[in-house]
Amino acid sequence: MKKWRKLVLVAFLSVWARNAAAQDDLLQLAQAGDTLQPESVSATFKATRLVNGHTVETNGAGALLFLISHRFGTLNSGAYNFWGLDQSTIRLALEYGITNRFTVGAGRSSLEKTYDGFLKYKLLPQQTNGFPFTVTLFSSVALRTLDWPASEANYEFAHRLTYTYQALVARKFSERLSLQVAPTLVHRNLAETGFGEPDVFAVGAGGRFKLSKRLSFNAEYYYLVPGGAADAFKNSLSVGVDVETGGHVFQLMFTNAQGMVEKFFIPRNPGSWSSGDIYFGFNISRVFQLGKDKQSW
Repeated sequence: MKKWRKLVLVAFLSVWARNAAAQDDLLQLAQAGDTLQPESVSATFKATRLVNGHTVETNGAGALLFLISHRFGTLNSGAYNFWGLDQSTIRLALEYGITNRFTVGAGRSSLEKTYDGFLKYKLLPQQTNGFPFTVTLFSSVALRTLDWPASEANYEFAHRLTYTYQALVARKFSERLSLQVAPTLVHRNLAETGFGEPDVFAVGAGGRFKLSKRLSFNAEYYYLVPGGAADAFKNSLSVGVDVETGGHVFQLMFTNAQGMVEKFFIPRNPGSWSSGDIYFGFNISRVFQLGKDKQSW
């Protein structure tokens, strides 16, 4: 009988010891979970442009980016124009990181001799164990300097200006896949005659799929909210690849938009994929580090 009691006591002590150890393990896991700090997710996209439009990426503090953008003519222009390669539109730009989150930029396009400038601020970065998206705010102004036709010589300077406002929202789902949406407002001080409203609303969407360490496939689409501009123009659709070569990023693309700033490829895009109005083009970006990294804010 005494032997039976000893066996029961030993079994009880064994069970109690196991439960105590399990509780200690759970407590340690809980404490470890409390110490996990959110970390910012980096490299949602490889470049500051998805194809034509901006991504959520900003330059590092003190980094100067030199961007060359080029669009040839349409493929349906035929062999006489070497399927568009005899024609070209170009934009040169500089973009500088004031901080890790705040970038300013300026550029000049040959199309309508347009100058543009922009401000870009990363409001909320995506975080592991934290906020699930990156949110970047973007605002730009574009100035047409092409002479007015004689019939429009009475237009004022303000009529040359177009403003764009965007909220860029993206998520890096994995090392390979990143997606972005971009609610957009384009305000034109001068809307084209018969094409309606000065304010044009659009929603951009696109993504990047990483094919290898240095190669990715990109796609981008801007949907015009129904209105005068949507009735007169086409939604912009672009596809391309990014090729990273160390200090450079080469972006090769096909798009139905000739313009490389928002005032052209969002509210004033006449090109149609179904009609063969497809432009081959590229972006080349090179970064120069001019200053020391600063605290982001």
